[in-house]
Amino acid sequence: MIILNKPVQRRGFLRGALAAAVVVPLGGALASCAGGGSTTQTSTAAGGAVSATNPFGVAKTGTLDAVIFKGGYGIDYVDFAGDILKKNYPGIDVKISPSTNIAQELQPRFVGGNPPDLIDNSGAKAIGFSTILDQLEDLKSITEANNLEGTRIADTLYDGVLAPGTFGGKVAAINYVLTVYALWYSKSLFDANGWKVPTTWDEAMDLGAKAKAQGKYLFLWGKEAATYYQTMAIESAIKEGGDEVRLALENLKPNCWSLPAVQSVFSALEKIIKAGYVKPGGSGTQFTAAQAQWSNNQDALLYPSGSWIENEMKDQTKAGFKMTGTPVPVVTSSPKIPQIGVRSAAGEPYIVPSKGKNTAAGKELLRTMLSKESAVNFAKTKLAPTVVKGTVPADGFGSTALVSQISMLDNAKKNIFTWNFVDLYGINQDQLVPWNSFLDGKLDTAGLTKALQDITDKVANDSSVTKIEVK
Repeated sequence: MIILNKPVQRRGFLRGALAAAVVVPLGGALASCAGGGSTTQTSTAAGGAVSATNPFGVAKTGTLDAVIFKGGYGIDYVDFAGDILKKNYPGIDVKISPSTNIAQELQPRFVGGNPPDLIDNSGAKAIGFSTILDQLEDLKSITEANNLEGTRIADTLYDGVLAPGTFGGKVAAINYVLTVYALWYSKSLFDANGWKVPTTWDEAMDLGAKAKAQGKYLFLWGKEAATYYQTMAIESAIKEGGDEVRLALENLKPNCWSLPAVQSVFSALEKIIKAGYVKPGGSGTQFTAAQAQWSNNQDALLYPSGSWIENEMKDQTKAGFKMTGTPVPVVTSSPKIPQIGVRSAAGEPYIVPSKGKNTAAGKELLRTMLSKESAVNFAKTKLAPTVVKGTVPADGFGSTALVSQISMLDNAKKNIFTWNFVDLYGINQDQLVPWNSFLDGKLDTAGLTKALQDITDKVANDSSVTKIEVK
């Protein structure tokens, strides 16, 4: 597969490799936690002896401080890896803490010179990478190390997954989860009513009318996730307008939100909102409560999200729901990228601050997470693939959502793309405000466009913000 992003073609990951991963069964014993290879000590670092099984020189005793974003995937998968690390290093006190506001909680620790040893810098309130790049370890040392099974980690990863966290040649973050963005729906509900998933916005309007006839809505949203609709809109606009749209947004160009492809999608969404096909009140509703209105109450037919949605709502999804993903609609019948194209990217970026008290242990925990044992555990329990190849069987562990992700990726072939500017510059929080107003019907397309452009221009004109040019 090829990510349509010319300066970072390494973002692409091979379709053949992914397809091969789908058919790998879970059978067979997993390798020992201790890992393979020689144990000959070569030097010392961070208080411990460096060896093939201890590549970062983790000391025999000490504390590991990890702070993990608690979102749709929870933090138990990190606890799982932490337990493995604890077996390998009994003298290490492993402290893994959840956070729902990474920036607010951890930026003061960066300023104070006492950041955690490992961070999952994710969520709507993540720290903008441009502000901390010089304070992070280069994680190439991890990818060049062997995993616990004795295989070089770089050789176990899908092609291109390191690109979103690589800046100027420095691997500042390793993204752990392979995320597929889509429109999600209940296949059982659609089958029962003979509905077809929309491939164009006109078809979405028609489906909205059918939903309304049954007392349902086409869409709904929650206040913290209003920008899920921005993600959907950008994906649709990039498919419609191609690289011109993607590059303008990535490079924070003047009037990038006014490009015809973007405007056509905004106008289509405004039409849906004005028709009353979006459930009102989302700006006053907590996002998981809104999602439960979709997955459990089935108040709405469609919901845009990343592939974390199934796990996030697993306790609030109606029995027999058959959650399934589909590529987002386009405006016309001849978009520059086929409608079956999807946005897919490695997500959940893990970073190791250079001033952490135990950076060696932070790296070791991430190395443990990238072992096959930990990666299989994640895929099986979270029903989403990691960046580690060969961990998802053909039946998706019985998950229709996971099977649909693999199907979308396979069908898209080379038409897979992504973008980084929202996370890179940490502007999601600001963008939530106009998107809530737009979905509420309080802003029209022109108002939404102006608000988003103002946010973009503010970053573009801020000389204190490091810009990453995308070509």
